[in-house]
Amino acid sequence: MKIGIGLPNQVRDVRPEILPEWARRAERAGFSALGTVGRISYPSVMDTVALAAAAGATSTVGLISTVMIAPTWPATLLAKEVASIDAVSGGRLTLGLGLGLRADDFTVEGLGPTGLGKRFDQDIETYERLWDGGKVEGSENPAVPASTRRVPMLFGGMVQASFDRAARHGEGYLAASVSAERAGLMFENARKTWRAAGRSGEPRLVAIAYFVFADVDKGRASVHDYYSLGGARMADSIAAGVSGGADAVRATRAAFEDIGADELIFNPTTDDIDEIGRLADTVL
Repeated sequence: MKIGIGLPNQVRDVRPEILPEWARRAERAGFSALGTVGRISYPSVMDTVALAAAAGATSTVGLISTVMIAPTWPATLLAKEVASIDAVSGGRLTLGLGLGLRADDFTVEGLGPTGLGKRFDQDIETYERLWDGGKVEGSENPAVPASTRRVPMLFGGMVQASFDRAARHGEGYLAASVSAERAGLMFENARKTWRAAGRSGEPRLVAIAYFVFADVDKGRASVHDYYSLGGARMADSIAAGVSGGADAVRATRAAFEDIGADELIFNPTTDDIDEIGRLADTVL
């Protein structure tokens, strides 16, 4: 199982200037990928910006969004942004996509938090058409250079439509911030849906888990704050699931390896850059 680390772009009032150095240190430490968590209506750094900064600061580590709230974006704009990040990184981006939970993140006029599934399916078709060189609607020009590839996509979500999208359009499935036991059930459904769709091989299965070493209470409070608009029950559950300290982190690593995760992204809960070394010493 590969081990990645998230960028702290989702931490409230993160210091944006540390993101390039965070990316460099993570690459030197040997993590497989750098991840992002994205929201719009929160005092954080946009996931596309964090990924672009990481792409420019590194040369070999993978990049992955876990997840990007796709329907908050106009499809053509997101397709171009994502293709651009992938291209400047030398083809290191995996695009993790989801529908989103919070109404306040839908800030673009005409793209509200309703009819998300249908719109998302249409958006995915737009991404693929544009990445294949299709023209922008109403223009004679394509959106991206001719060298653009289809960016690999993973899909998150707990409803069957999410697993169906992974099987139709993705290279795999990305589990939410849940226990390894629950993620294992999602992975099994992803495998089942993949086979039913006639896909060959196995889906790529990626999980995420929050961690903290230096200040466990602060880390859990940070996660609780981030998820609070989803309701107290959700925020309490995810905050309680933060792996606090070396023993808990090692146990989390083992649990996700046992359920067959191909990659586990440990997401930071603070922007303490020394957390990179602490995690590397524990799980790499």
